[in-house]
Amino acid sequence: MTDHMIDSTLSELERYYDTAPRAGGARAEDFGPLTLFVQEGSGWPYYARPALGGSGEVSAADVRRVLSRQRELGVPEAFEWVAETSPSLRAAAEEAGLSVHAHPLMVLDPSAEVLPPHPEVRLLGADDPLLTAAVTVPALAFAAPGTAVGEAGPAELAAATADPSAEEGRARVSGKLAAGASAMAAAVRDGVVLCSGMYTPIGDVAEVVGVGTLPSARRQGLALGVTAALVAEARSRGARTVFLSAGDEDVARVYSRIGFRLVGTALIAEPQG
Repeated sequence: MTDHMIDSTLSELERYYDTAPRAGGARAEDFGPLTLFVQEGSGWPYYARPALGGSGEVSAADVRRVLSRQRELGVPEAFEWVAETSPSLRAAAEEAGLSVHAHPLMVLDPSAEVLPPHPEVRLLGADDPLLTAAVTVPALAFAAPGTAVGEAGPAELAAATADPSAEEGRARVSGKLAAGASAMAAAVRDGVVLCSGMYTPIGDVAEVVGVGTLPSARRQGLALGVTAALVAEARSRGARTVFLSAGDEDVARVYSRIGFRLVGTALIAEPQG
């Protein structure tokens, strides 16, 4: 992609990032160069990010004001942004005592060919009996980050889905699926969900999120199959731009195999520890 195309894409993603929380039921609180999104009622907790159309200059004092408000509200002390469009925020967040994590930001090449459907991957509906497991799998995956094969498998998944919080997650996702506000795909083998993920569309832009594989089932191409299914579904629904944030460089190389290209760096700041 040319520099002009990347700049245009990053501007498009900034609009998406500002719109998605509002569409998800969050209210926006103005803190000058920063906007704090606060979930109204049940739903995903949100974060603060640079104000759309702002100058991009953020100070540690700005970050501290938002942190104080987040503590007052009892919501996660979290900030998310793109390094290339808000370059001053990283230093401000670190000066305010936060830890910053970087993730490759990738956009699907419009000319990329869709992979053939994976035989174990299918889309899940709002009433699918495997939905609770599919919502739970990414939490087990992200608790053991990376691409190496790990310990957690079907037994740990069964225990996690028995927790009452798993049902809360299922209900939240089921509502989004029923409303057409998201789509979910899962790799299923012998009735067990081994990998799952979602995408969320806003207009003709879609973000692929939460793709995770049970650690014991890694290195089998399941995440690639799930992502390819989400991409195909997003395109069939009219998505022109499909993007995601990879966990790390190794994961980014996997996504590059189906046509995702690096356009920037997604940053997440949260308290240290």
